[in-house]
Amino acid sequence: MTTYKAPLRDYRFVLNELFDAGTVLPALPGYEEATPETVEAILEEGAKLCEEVLFPLNRSGDEEGCTYENGVVHTPKGFKEAYETYRRNGWTALAAEPEWGGQGLPHTLGFLMSEMVASANLSFGMYPGLSHGAIDALQQHGSPSLKRRYLPRLVEGVWSGTMCLTEPHCGTDLGLLRTKAVPVDGDAPGGGEDRRYRITGTKIFISAGEHDLTENILHLVLARLPDAPPGVKGISLFLVPKFLVKDDSGAPGVRNGVRCGSIEHKMGIKASSTCVMNFDEAEGYLVGAPHKGMRCMFTMMNAARFGVGMQGLGIAETAYQSARAYALDRLQGRSLAGAREPEKAADPIIVHPDVRRMLLTQKAYVEGMRALAAWVAIELDVSLKHPDPERREEADDLVALLMPIVKAFFTDAGFEAANLGVQVMGGHGYIREHGMEQLVRDARITQLYEGANGIQALDLVGRKMPMHAGRLLRRFFHPVERFIAEAGQADPRMAEFVMPLAKAFARLQQLTLHVAQQGMAKPEEAGAAASDYLRIFALVALGYMWARTAQAALAKADAADGADGDADPEASFYKAKLATARFYMARVLPQHTANAAAIMAGAKPLMELEAAAF
Repeated sequence: MTTYKAPLRDYRFVLNELFDAGTVLPALPGYEEATPETVEAILEEGAKLCEEVLFPLNRSGDEEGCTYENGVVHTPKGFKEAYETYRRNGWTALAAEPEWGGQGLPHTLGFLMSEMVASANLSFGMYPGLSHGAIDALQQHGSPSLKRRYLPRLVEGVWSGTMCLTEPHCGTDLGLLRTKAVPVDGDAPGGGEDRRYRITGTKIFISAGEHDLTENILHLVLARLPDAPPGVKGISLFLVPKFLVKDDSGAPGVRNGVRCGSIEHKMGIKASSTCVMNFDEAEGYLVGAPHKGMRCMFTMMNAARFGVGMQGLGIAETAYQSARAYALDRLQGRSLAGAREPEKAADPIIVHPDVRRMLLTQKAYVEGMRALAAWVAIELDVSLKHPDPERREEADDLVALLMPIVKAFFTDAGFEAANLGVQVMGGHGYIREHGMEQLVRDARITQLYEGANGIQALDLVGRKMPMHAGRLLRRFFHPVERFIAEAGQADPRMAEFVMPLAKAFARLQQLTLHVAQQGMAKPEEAGAAASDYLRIFALVALGYMWARTAQAALAKADAADGADGDADPEASFYKAKLATARFYMARVLPQHTANAAAIMAGAKPLMELEAAAF
């Protein structure tokens, strides 16, 4: 069986020891209550919910799945009660604005909670996760009347939300979408907030499009107005409720013209309903300005991409914990250096170097990604709340730059960690009984939805790299340069961490210039380099996190090894950080060499083969 305990000690480390979130977050207007004590108490309660309520439903939810009959979708046994517990305890409102009934806590806290939920039960997390994106979109782009009518119940969790983008003939290329929005005759002209529209079209792959957890579902739908220009510049965003709401009282009224046509039978996340949604002159309301729907939808998609990255991290954490528990318990063979436990018939498999390689790879990914996620999440909160416009811009730039890395690398690493978990467990990992194969199946979708990872790489190379004449890149490059210059001089023991980082960072800088120059003349060169470039960038970003982690751990380890020789009870925690940092620098970060060689090979090896010859 899989195992999961929330990594609360590591949360405290990254928040309070690595990034001093306990000082940064309460200093932001509106976040004054986000003290370390409050944050820790909330995370402890979230851990109990995830460990005791959500995690026990993960396997049974996978085996039962969702059921569909005549347009009605039922979630697996226990999900409705679990959602009610989740909602009643205020988790849907955690980071929402107090004006609409939210708790107004930092998004950093919300993203750490989303990691725990994903670790415990990824399918369950899909339902409230989509609602968070809908809340963000309405808070930023909804009219006053839409906010009054829909946000309080969405925040409370009695209603839920969806994103309706993909159509049968178009996914990534949303400029091809055909769903229509026609103004209702006699309504207020000019696209005002009181105007109604009739939405007609079909959307596919809609997560949580229909279910039995909430009394109403609010669909945020991309569609075209009659006068829309072609392509993505002609897309508008509409709110289409499952049940119409006649006034601000919030009581659901008559059923709207939107139905679930079927649910998908999927490889993983089987307890999450993935729906075909048919809109037949359904009543909807414009969100934002006409033909500006993509800008509004990206508010949801950016939040969702961060959330999906946390899903990859969450899966990796559970895979690591489960593989570690198995390796400590499973007896097979003897250590190559001689029996470690001669009183037993065999040694536990954790003595074998290759098993340790796999476990350390999982651990290095998990803890490095968590540190990077915390840095990005804190900067996201700064970008929203800091009183200094220049500081907000700086933070927003860094978040925008690192978002495709969080989404793509975290999900790639999450899938890799789950597969390593299967390998550690051998045949027991491959069969259903032990649960690791479910993690592999569940993790696979994270690399696909909210923009497939190849699209994230193109976003990094094609949009983020050249944006504002390279300003976004400088938000990352400059702090890494300063760290490399200062850390080694401050403590000679940091050389073993700083030198590998410096080498990889120099290569990243060189390749950034190379890809930019090649891509300007030959766009296919940038496209051919994109995935390898994102991988190198991510490896360097995690290397930066591990070097900073080593710096913090060295300081703590010194304090723990007191003059009287008595080791602090937490000394092993910091020693493990240092050992994992060494492993990352020696065995993971050098992967950048192969990625660099692939980039320098150029586009020709990819493009010279005629399509007919494949």
